[in-house]
Amino acid sequence: MTKILVLPDLQIKPEDDLTYIDRYSQYILDKRPDVIVQIGDFADMPSLSSYDQGKLGFEGRRYTKDVECVHDALQRLFLPLFQLQANQIVNKKKVYKPRTVITLGNHEGRITRAINNDAKLEGLISVEDLNFKGYFDEVYPFLEVVVIEGVAFSHYFSTGVAGRPSSTAQAQLNKQHMSCVAGHQQGLQIATAHRADGTRLTSIIAGSGYEHDEEYLGAQGNQHWRGCLMLHEVKDGGFDLMPVSLNYLKGKYK
Repeated sequence: MTKILVLPDLQIKPEDDLTYIDRYSQYILDKRPDVIVQIGDFADMPSLSSYDQGKLGFEGRRYTKDVECVHDALQRLFLPLFQLQANQIVNKKKVYKPRTVITLGNHEGRITRAINNDAKLEGLISVEDLNFKGYFDEVYPFLEVVVIEGVAFSHYFSTGVAGRPSSTAQAQLNKQHMSCVAGHQQGLQIATAHRADGTRLTSIIAGSGYEHDEEYLGAQGNQHWRGCLMLHEVKDGGFDLMPVSLNYLKGKYK
């Protein structure tokens, strides 16, 4: 059966301490999942935030800095894996090569929105600048759904004609009628149900795979779960879920 590691939103931005990315990388090498899915919002792109324009905190933000820190995070996450693969080839051992997938989020979508709002930017900036295709086998556009072993993955699943994201894991399950994993919303929500044949369906919303606090959430709003998810024995939509907190990884990988 398939083992899938899900990395929730990372929202990488220039001032972040990326040490926790190293811990994710080491966890991947230790556990060797068959599939790695980053659920979107790998990048934050604060220089393109329409919410902060005009505020004092917006000063000094630069697109090139946003892109450079994403490249740094990608290298931290994948270079140890690439080095392992190179050593395995040299030593004529079986090469560990997981399927790597990213479903782009609304923060990567800030680039597209910026171009749509200012045609002069066309040809100057692009989602391709983030170089996800240099690291992930598969890159899916924002809100496109990829189904792996009967489990649907997307940055979020919309409900209703307005296209708003599901507010709860239960609402997501009621709408999608299958096992599904989304990010976008901080914390960890889990809802379960069963098909008539006894297969357990699991709906998950997990949108905080980062360590930093978000200023707009305030002191209480930042007290949410953070980490990644390991889906064990994935088959036909059923799996055993193991949440892995950043606190656990910080203790395991000093």
